Amino acid sequence: MTQVSVAPESFEMVFYDAAVIGEVVAEVAERLGLEETIKLEIDEGSPLGRSKVTSYDPIELWVDGGALENTKRPRQFGTARTKDTVGRLLLRILDRRSGRFDDTPADDDLDLMQFAAWDVHCVGRLERLGIGGQRQRRLYQFRNRHGFTDLADSAFEKLWESSELSWTEIERISEGCRIS
Repeated sequence: MTQVSVAPESFEMVFYDAAVIGEVVAEVAERLGLEETIKLEIDEGSPLGRSKVTSYDPIELWVDGGALENTKRPRQFGTARTKDTVGRLLLRILDRRSGRFDDTPADDDLDLMQFAAWDVHCVGRLERLGIGGQRQRRLYQFRNRHGFTDLADSAFEKLWESSELSWTEIERISEGCRIS
């Protein structure tokens, strides 16, 4: 069973419950086949939606408070948003551990186009697992980075529909439609 620690344990600025967050994170991890300890640090003071993996082994994640927020109810916890955010980060960890991503640059060295392409691949898989989705949001984000063209839309479809691409394949698809 996945163990999740959430920091902080109580919240002052948002209406979140650390126990509920831990349960949602554990559910996502177990659906993805992860049965190890996960540490989640939340910056409750930030309404932004940033998120990142701070350690791959042991698993440590960091998110802005807004990354877990219900977008229709400010300062309220959003289960679907949390599943999407955490699922995407955990899939990146699984990708890096798979052997198919050995040549992937460090997260800090990835550009916005690379992140957008990898996110599309991750969230497409989450949708097929019934964990996340937001296809239109990801399509818009991808188009903003790769262009509003038929070529970019075709690349998006390849990334979204594929099950287990390697980093080399994601990079090739992304580079194939980059705009100047």
